[in-house]
Amino acid sequence: MPDPSYNLLQMSNNPDVIVIGGGPAGSTVSTLIAQRGFNVRLFERERFPRFHIGESLIPETYWVLEKLGMLDKLRKSHFVKKHSVQFVSANGKLSAPFYFSDNKPHECSQTWQVVRSEFDMMMLTNAREHGVKAEEGVHISEVLFEGDQAVGVVARHPDGSIEEVRAKVVVDASGQSGLIQQKKKLRVWDPVLNKGAIWTYWQGAYRDTGKDEGATIVLQTEDKQGWFWYIPLHDNRISVGVVAPFDNLFKGRVSHEQTYKDQVERCPAIKERIANAHQVTGYFATRDYSYRATQVAGDGWVLVGDAFGFLDPLYSSGVLLALKSGELAAEAIVEGLESGNYSSAQLGKWGPGFNQGMDRMRRLVCEFYDGFNFGKFIRVNPDLRGTVTDLLIGDLFTDRVDKVWAPLEALYAEGKTAPGAWNSAGDASGSRVNELVLPDGARP
Repeated sequence: MPDPSYNLLQMSNNPDVIVIGGGPAGSTVSTLIAQRGFNVRLFERERFPRFHIGESLIPETYWVLEKLGMLDKLRKSHFVKKHSVQFVSANGKLSAPFYFSDNKPHECSQTWQVVRSEFDMMMLTNAREHGVKAEEGVHISEVLFEGDQAVGVVARHPDGSIEEVRAKVVVDASGQSGLIQQKKKLRVWDPVLNKGAIWTYWQGAYRDTGKDEGATIVLQTEDKQGWFWYIPLHDNRISVGVVAPFDNLFKGRVSHEQTYKDQVERCPAIKERIANAHQVTGYFATRDYSYRATQVAGDGWVLVGDAFGFLDPLYSSGVLLALKSGELAAEAIVEGLESGNYSSAQLGKWGPGFNQGMDRMRRLVCEFYDGFNFGKFIRVNPDLRGTVTDLLIGDLFTDRVDKVWAPLEALYAEGKTAPGAWNSAGDASGSRVNELVLPDGARP
């Protein structure tokens, strides 16, 4: 006969919710569910701290960080304080800083430039402090389904043991590997934002002083085909990366190093800033930035963070979208746990609103690549400076900001259409939302 203690052990290890992945999205959703008294097990494949890109936080992360109990920890950290963003045009002209506090005089308008290995570790530790059972070095080899219903996972632990864990809800926060997204073939690549990035880290590069010391700077290359991010970190390091069309960076190129150097030559403002610096790491690269899944949730499962989608990093929206998707998903999951409803409609009810917010940021990204000039727009529409700043700080989930689009379209040449349109398709449940309209020949 089977050992009855084995079954008791298996039952005791079966939580209400399983979260796959311990990055910002996974830490957020698990913490907020655990705060409501539910049993959450989180499985992270790697051991923290681990390297990750995406260092610049934008102000609207404040409100989720507040719910998580993270603000005091960030205030006491050595992370560089960020008050603004600036843009450098292709001809080298520096815009006036967009100071977040000018538009919103609140503590939220000061944010941070974080080292992700440290920030993500802080977030995961915080999740544990709120009752999440977070386990590192655990590989999820399979998400278990009974029909269309997700019911658990198969976990391989560091000692080689295999555990089958069951739960009412499985949250995929596995990042760009996207376990459920890949299994169900839900990923749709963005046909417009087909970009890549190469980056490295410099020590001793130029830093502004005072309130501008922590500003994120976006610098366009002379040929307008790409742009650099310039993010000051603590320890006198600067994260400097170039984003450009995929073919420009990777097709027929000899090495990431040579490509990066070629791009620096196309951006004199960057060349000047790093002239007296020395490189402290090798080169990193990533491809095919932008994609989304056709669903945020199904029966018994939810996608959050990069496991749902990723947007071009132009406006540093990555961590915000991770935190916000985690927050919204947690609300729907808790409601489902309390009512016993684990359907796609319940778990994905936040999808349409989240996608609409993501669309707003994507629209602003597409406008930039299509030649949008912040300075010119503000000069013509000074009353909309605050609304543009709202978008830049990540205030995406309100239709109040939509008043910016009509005046923006008025700047277009006759007959020109808005760049990068998406099509909202499907039912109101959130199980299928904002599906890309793919041109002929685009990847599925």
